Amino acid sequence: MDNNKIRVGITQGDVNGIGYEVILKTLEDSRMLELCTPIVYGSAKIASFYRKMLNMPAVPFSQIADTSEISGDANYIINVVGEDLKVEPGEETRIGGDAAFAALERAVADLKEGKIDVLVTAPINKHNIQSDTFKFPGHTEYLQSVCDDGSKALMILASDTMRVALVTTHLPVSQVASALSSDLILEKIKSFSNSLKKDYMIVNPRIAVLSLNPHAGDEGVLGNEEKEIIIPAIEKAKAEKIQAYGPYSSDGFFGSGSFKHFDGILAMYHDQGLIPFKTLAMNDGVNFTAGLP
Repeated sequence: MDNNKIRVGITQGDVNGIGYEVILKTLEDSRMLELCTPIVYGSAKIASFYRKMLNMPAVPFSQIADTSEISGDANYIINVVGEDLKVEPGEETRIGGDAAFAALERAVADLKEGKIDVLVTAPINKHNIQSDTFKFPGHTEYLQSVCDDGSKALMILASDTMRVALVTTHLPVSQVASALSSDLILEKIKSFSNSLKKDYMIVNPRIAVLSLNPHAGDEGVLGNEEKEIIIPAIEKAKAEKIQAYGPYSSDGFFGSGSFKHFDGILAMYHDQGLIPFKTLAMNDGVNFTAGLP
C-alpha cells in the first residue's frame, strides 16, 4: 500500500436517501483506489442491501473497526450502526437521521484525531437529523461548531469553471437582509481570498461581490444595503490589498457571462449563488467547506 495516499472518510448520510447509491457508483470504478484510500462510515449490511437493490456489480469492502487496521489498497468500511437497523428507501424516519449523525460524529472525531485526511459527506435529511446533539441547519454549521479554534466556515460551490461562496448559508430569505453587515461581508471576502490562494493555488484572486437588491439597489431606489453595507465592505477589502469588485446585480452578472472573468463570486444568500451555479455546473460541482483548520 502507498502510505502517502489520502485517506478519505465518507459518511453514509441518510440511510434512506441516495448516499449509498452515490458511494457505490463511485467506488465501483477501481481507479478510485489509485487516487486514495476510501473509508466509508456506515454499515456493510446496508451497503450490501443497496448493491442488491440497485442490481450493481459487487463492490468489495474490507470491514475494519479503526483506520489503524488499514493494510492494503481496498475500500474500507467502519460499522457505526447496528446490524438490525431498518432501511426504508425514500422514507423520512427518525432512524435514518440518527444513523446519519452517528456516521458524521464518528468521522469528524477521526478527522480531528488525524485518522483520516479529508471528509466527504453524503446527503443528510436536514429535518430528521435534528436532535439534542444536532441542532444545525446543515453540515457546514455543524463542522464549524466542532472546531474549537474560533474559525468560521465558508461554503464554496466549486467546479472547473466557477467558484461561488456564500455570505449567509442556510437562512430563511426573510432574515437575510437583517443578517448582513459590513464586518460579516468583509470576513467572508477575506476567508474566500485566503481559500482561493491556499486551496486553489491562485496567487492574486479576483473576487466579484454580488448585490442584495435588484439592479444593485439602483442608487437606493430599490434598497440601501449596497450603499450602506456591501460597498463599504468591498472598499475595506481593497484597502487590505484584496481584489474585490462590485456589487454586481446577479441576473446581469451571470446572464452576460461576466462570471468567467473572476476567480470567485461571493453571493449574499443561498439561492442567489446556488441557482446559477447548479444551472451551469449541476453534474460536476461540489460543495467545499473552507475556512476551517
